Amino acid sequence: MSNHFSADNLKFPGDDRRLELTDLYVFPSSENPDKTVLIIDANPTVAPPPIPPATTGPEFYPGAVYRINIDTDGDAQADVAFTFTFSEYDNGSQTGTAWYATGPEARQPEPAGRVFAESIPVSFDGTVDPILVDEPGQIRLFVGLRSDPFFADVEGALHGMKWTGHDDFAGNNVDSIALEVPTELLGPGPVIGVWASISRRRDGVLEQLDRGGNPTINPFINPDGEKNLYNSRQPADDVANYLGPWSQLLEKGGYPPKEAKETAMQVLPDLLRYDRTKPVAYPNGRKLVDDVFSYRFAWLTYGKLPPTGLEPHADLMPHFPYLGPPNPNP
Repeated sequence: MSNHFSADNLKFPGDDRRLELTDLYVFPSSENPDKTVLIIDANPTVAPPPIPPATTGPEFYPGAVYRINIDTDGDAQADVAFTFTFSEYDNGSQTGTAWYATGPEARQPEPAGRVFAESIPVSFDGTVDPILVDEPGQIRLFVGLRSDPFFADVEGALHGMKWTGHDDFAGNNVDSIALEVPTELLGPGPVIGVWASISRRRDGVLEQLDRGGNPTINPFINPDGEKNLYNSRQPADDVANYLGPWSQLLEKGGYPPKEAKETAMQVLPDLLRYDRTKPVAYPNGRKLVDDVFSYRFAWLTYGKLPPTGLEPHADLMPHFPYLGPPNPNP
């Protein structure tokens, strides 16, 4: 499970799957080397066992704040942010609004900066085309239901790491926000750190319910009773909060103490690091075909666990928005 069930006790944040941030991807555009693709997925249709499927629909959570944060100077704070909110879901339709912020505005929890797209049609059947905006740069944007690209052998993980060869996420859907942006909008240097978050208002206060940069971290590493707390925190505090316990976890997995601490720092703070001067493959950015499930189990066990043997989903597209069209009635 990437970050599909990231609340305590294999639940969804806020007990609502629309607030579940499942995955974050960062990779260069296949069509323009001067552009970078940023994708966040949420609202998985797969249900965590043994909890029955959620009753919410295919829409984004109305009024929630979906955010892609970008650190350009290594301090684990946002210097650039793309923020999205969505209307009520009415008669099968929904629209979104998108903001672009830099500097102090990028660190505001509420949507801030300049609105670069309004009344964005959310696609629920795969027929709505991406939109193109010219300011603050030529950006392609798609929001809507797509085929879930994550692949993993959950049954094998739940039964002693004996891989079954079954992909528990094949045929499922997610709500996707996909951006193709001029790389210059992501900061002056070649190295960035990216993380995503989802927040919801409660009693008039915006409450962060999910966040993540690296895949398969919170559901795999933090014990129940601490996952919700992790989701509410910020990357800038991660080293202070998690270097000790995560290093101890890696020592139990077979790492010598010094190496355990160095390995924990590969994902602390929890930002997806991306150096565009180097080949992209997790942990340098993340492509849709990267087998992060196998990677994380090998990482946790000092390389003892072999890969699951699963293949990326065959419905991935070679062009924007890259994720396959939504699956019928998953």
